[in-house]
Parts: sequence; C-alpha cells; structure tokens
Amino acid sequence: MRILVANVNTTGSMTAAIAESARSAASPGTEIVGITPRFGADSCEGNFESYLAAIAVMDAITRYEGHYDAVIQAGYGEHGREGLQELLDVPVVDITEAAASTAMYLGHKYSVVTTLDRTVPLIEDRLKLAGLDSRCASVRASGLGVLELESDPERAVEAIVAQSRAAVEQDRAEVICLGCGGMAELEERVSAATGVPIVDGVRAAVTIAEGLVRMGLTTSKVRTYAPPRPKAVTGWPIAD
Repeated sequence: MRILVANVNTTGSMTAAIAESARSAASPGTEIVGITPRFGADSCEGNFESYLAAIAVMDAITRYEGHYDAVIQAGYGEHGREGLQELLDVPVVDITEAAASTAMYLGHKYSVVTTLDRTVPLIEDRLKLAGLDSRCASVRASGLGVLELESDPERAVEAIVAQSRAAVEQDRAEVICLGCGGMAELEERVSAATGVPIVDGVRAAVTIAEGLVRMGLTTSKVRTYAPPRPKAVTGWPIAD
C-alpha cells in the first residue's frame, strides 16, 4: 500500500517531519510518500494561504506519477479536501477530521491546541463543517507561528503544554488534538504533562487511510464528490 502525505506549505523540512511521523504509525508494507507543493506559502496561517494551499495540493497530487492507494492532506483546518475527493478515486483523509474523530473514541470532550490565534476560526469552521464540533470543548492557540515549531522547539513545547493543561483544567477536555501537522511527534511530552490522551492528526490519518484501503472503501461519487464536469479550465493551476 502506498499513501501520499501532502504538506500544505512549501517548507521541505516540515514535509520530511510529517512523513516521518506518518511512517511511525504505518503498518509494515505501507509506503509513505511525502509531497511538497511546488508553489504556495512557506507556512499556512490564514485564509489566503489556506486557499492557495488547496490549489497547490491538488496540483501536486494530480502531477504525481505513479500508483497510490490513498491521500492524506496534512494541514490543520485547511481548505481543499473536498476538491481532492472530486478529483481522485482513492480515499482522501484530512488530518483535522482524522484527529477529532479519533479523539471522540477516547473521551467525552476534546480540545485542539494550535499555533496562532488567527487560525482558531479556520479550525472551528472545519470542525463544524465536518459535524465534529459538538464534542469540541475548545480550540486554543499557543501563540507560536508554524515555523517556530522548528526554529524554537523547546519554547513551542512549553506553549503547547501550557495551553493543553488549560484545556484540561479549565475547559474540561479529556483528550487533546495537536492542531498542526508540524506538531507531529509531540504526543508523549504533552501527554506526560497533562495526563490525557494526545492525538496527532497525521498518525490518526494514516491508520484511518489504511483501514479504508483494506476495506476496499473510497469516496462516494454519486453526488457531492462526483468528478468535475468536463469543461475548459484556463490556466490550471498557474501558467507554467
């Protein structure tokens, strides 16, 4: 089985970290291929960058040459999953939805701890759109930019731990979802500090994608995610 894991930004080192996290959750025989878009922002922290990333990821996946069995969109609260589902005949799993749905098996309420405060509404909207918001206790911001997760990891861990503790103690969350693909592999440190299960969306998405492939299931094409109607699309995605 081969799963493409698409980073939503153009930072190659983050793609590598996300792919490595995905491999740690993959079953023997599952190949993880990290995909970095060829255009877009070096981090996604707002609506403009998120919509740009949606086009960039669709471009990157449709340009991929070779067989694959599933696709993971590794951006938290990002746009574009629906477009991928229209374009592809294989399962498409978004890490925001994967983390939240997994958390709901583990506790009554979950909270998301993410990066900047401006990304909180995007995540809240994505959870509401997916029907996963009713058991979300809160979405909290650590106050750090995406790239600071790499440039200042110790400070990042401290901020994420602080907000995770607040989510448990003040918001009554019983599970914490790490709200950024760049937070991969922080589960143990945050769990030790909070005493609750910690869900990384990348790892959760891998197990869900593998399960869908093994069951022979993929996106329904009868209505909402039917393939795009044949028509002229000018300049897809940008002029080469």
